Amino acid sequence: MLKVDSLHQAYGGSHILRGLSFEAQASEITVILGRNGVGKTSLLKSLMGVVPIKSGSLSLEGREIARLSPFERARLGMGYVPQGREIFARLTVEENLRMGLAYKRAGTPIPPQLFELFPVLKQMLKRRGGDLSGGQQQQLAIARALAAGPKLIILDEPTEGIQPSIIKDIARVLRQLAREGLQTEAGRKPEPMAVILVEQYYDFAEELADQYLVMERGEFVARGRGAQMQQDGVRQRMAI
Repeated sequence: MLKVDSLHQAYGGSHILRGLSFEAQASEITVILGRNGVGKTSLLKSLMGVVPIKSGSLSLEGREIARLSPFERARLGMGYVPQGREIFARLTVEENLRMGLAYKRAGTPIPPQLFELFPVLKQMLKRRGGDLSGGQQQQLAIARALAAGPKLIILDEPTEGIQPSIIKDIARVLRQLAREGLQTEAGRKPEPMAVILVEQYYDFAEELADQYLVMERGEFVARGRGAQMQQDGVRQRMAI
């Protein structure tokens, strides 16, 4: 789904990302781990075009996207849930969800499956986003990114500051999206998604990872299959 090859990114004279290469496959969850300040968020912003890259290649389903704007990447099927959620606090839940449909034709309905994934949002459609709890806001941010039916969804630390019960709900949703996809149109069969997840909560990452990547100082220093994380000593590496 997404192929990243020799990605470099810099802020001023600081070399932030150093030759990163990986692939994210449909039906899989790729988890990127690392301590604060190693470049995880910079990587995600580079994937979405929020910040420019210095060099390297980014391709989505074989199409080069490195020079495309964020809205062009969204139109091609990329969804992004930023760290801190960044919902529109003064807009209602429904209005926030419709923002996720901004580039669709007028009158495009909110996919009903979103309310199956996150039932609390249906109960709070007319409530302002800023009045929701942190966990509910995170569910809203994920649903907003899903509204247009992306092929790839990128999430930056979705468990940050969230209560355990909602973390379990988010894990269930991400697993379902990777395996089954999202029904956005009646009569159209959903397709499995690729999921890229940046996370510091090790247990959550290990539970979901089909593939893991560990970052230090802008580089990948370890990678492998999720089932091997314990054997590969990833928890110990994160604790150093």
